[in-house]
Amino acid sequence: MSDYRGRYVWFELLTRDPEKAKAFYSRVVGWTPEAFPGPNDYTLWKNGAGSVGGLMEMPKEPAAAGVPPHWLAYIGTPDVDKTTAEARKAGAAVHVPPTDIPTVGRFSVLGGPGGLVFAAFTPAPGGPDRPQGPAAIGDCSWYEVVADDVDKTWSLMNGLFGWDKKGEAHDMGAMGFYQEYGTPGVAQPMGGIFKKPAGMPAPAHIQLYFRVEDVARAAEVVKANGGQVLNGPMEVPGGDFIVNCLDDQGAAFSLHHSNK
Repeated sequence: MSDYRGRYVWFELLTRDPEKAKAFYSRVVGWTPEAFPGPNDYTLWKNGAGSVGGLMEMPKEPAAAGVPPHWLAYIGTPDVDKTTAEARKAGAAVHVPPTDIPTVGRFSVLGGPGGLVFAAFTPAPGGPDRPQGPAAIGDCSWYEVVADDVDKTWSLMNGLFGWDKKGEAHDMGAMGFYQEYGTPGVAQPMGGIFKKPAGMPAPAHIQLYFRVEDVARAAEVVKANGGQVLNGPMEVPGGDFIVNCLDDQGAAFSLHHSNK
C-alpha cells in the first residue's frame, strides 16, 4: 500500500435532505444513487458500474451547531491510527477518532488550520481505491485546498500524506500564489493550494471538481434545480473550463470539463 498514501480515494456529501441531494446531483453530474447494504442509511454515488463517492444525512450535533452541508474528501494512508496520532501531535483537531467500517476500511475525520476538515482512510482488502490518472466523466478531477494559512496547511498535509509540489507556483496577482501538488513519483498533479480570499464566506476547505461533458450546460442545470453559480464558466490555463457552484442546500462544489 505504499502508493496509497496521499491519494484521494473517496468523497462524501453530508447534507440535510438526502432525497433532494440525490435528485440534484443525478441531474447535474449524472450519478445514480444506490443504497449501501448495512444498518446505516448511506447512499453510494454510482458512476456507471463503479462507486465514486457517498451521501449521508448530516449527524445531528453538527447540524444543530449550524454546520452547513458540505463535501468531505477522504485521503489514503497505510495506517489511519498512526496518521491520526501524527495529526494530533501537529496540533490538528480529531473530530472523529479512528473508526472501522466493516469490510470497507478504517477512517478518522481531522481538522486543520482555519477549520479545514478532511478524512484519513485505510482500506480493508477490496475497499475503495481510486486509480491514478485522468478522471473519467462523472469522477472527481481536481482537489483544491482553499487554505486559511497556506504555509501551516501545507506543512500539515505534507507531513501526514507526503504530498509534494508540482512545478512553480502561479502568480495570481492580488489573489496571491497558486501551487499545484500531488503524490511523489507521479507527474500529474491532483490539485492546487492557495490562500482563501478575504471575501469568501466559507471556512478553509477542500473544493471538489467533478468532471462533466460541458460546464456551461451543466451550470444551467445547476440553476434550473435550485443551485447557484458563483463564478464562471471560465477558461483556466491549459484550455479547460470550470464553474464554481453551490447546490440547492448550500454545499460548495465545482464542475470541470476538458477538451483533451
